[in-house]
Amino acid sequence: MVLKAKEENKNSIYVPDIARISRIEKVSPTEKLFNIAFEDEEKQNNFKFLPGQFIELTIFGLGEAPFCLASNPNNREFFELCVRNAGNVSGALHRMEEGSKIGIRGPFGRGYFPFEKMRNHNVLLIAGGLGLVPLMSLIKYIMQYREYYKEIMIIYGAVNPDSILFKNDIGYWSNRSDISICISVDNPDDKWTGEIGVCTKLIPRVNFPPEDTYVVVCGPPVMYKYVIMELEKKNFKPENIYLSLERRMECGVGKCNHCHIGNKLVCVDGPVFSLWEIMNLKEAI
Repeated sequence: MVLKAKEENKNSIYVPDIARISRIEKVSPTEKLFNIAFEDEEKQNNFKFLPGQFIELTIFGLGEAPFCLASNPNNREFFELCVRNAGNVSGALHRMEEGSKIGIRGPFGRGYFPFEKMRNHNVLLIAGGLGLVPLMSLIKYIMQYREYYKEIMIIYGAVNPDSILFKNDIGYWSNRSDISICISVDNPDDKWTGEIGVCTKLIPRVNFPPEDTYVVVCGPPVMYKYVIMELEKKNFKPENIYLSLERRMECGVGKCNHCHIGNKLVCVDGPVFSLWEIMNLKEAI
């Protein structure tokens, strides 16, 4: 009976698995990138997630919080989280060092960025601020299988040049001829030579045919309304527009109801939804 109870406890979605932080990189004044791997090698080798899904991270003795995965889903050695120092759990995580132990539950969410449907189509990715993080797993996957996708364009808006995330990745993409990148900042410094203003002002430049394009959007909730307005002007189809509502996530398993919108639970049914699914839910956008 004791052995059975231990086995059930081990497989419970409510019990975190022990993981270790293998690398920490400061990527902006407020964000750090964490490489994490489970202590159990078999668990790490079998850990699979889809672009847009998330995990629950536990700081033992303090609590847990949800975070989207930012690494390529095909990477079996470790997974990446890019976390802003903005709360009790994230603050404690920022104070940790390489080698520290944490707990991980997940991955969670049924809704993900439909990378299979996007094959043989154009892909437009629009991110605001920290919203680039959930898109990273999709971007890295697409870049690994670049030959299966048509034109790729990334529109990214940040508050200022210092807050731009994943600068190394952006630099690598910018040197490629098979992807277009447009970045704007609200508050430029003296060295900034790029676009100025909100990222929605860049959408009119997109010339992808709407019937042959998938659009992915992630960023602050206030941004969604205006991005959708611009996309509608260009006749992009709502069933081909996917939005991440990752900022509404809480427990991960649909028990706390904090992420309830209409007849949906973001952590269970999402966090990624097509615009067609949620366009009539007032609380969603």
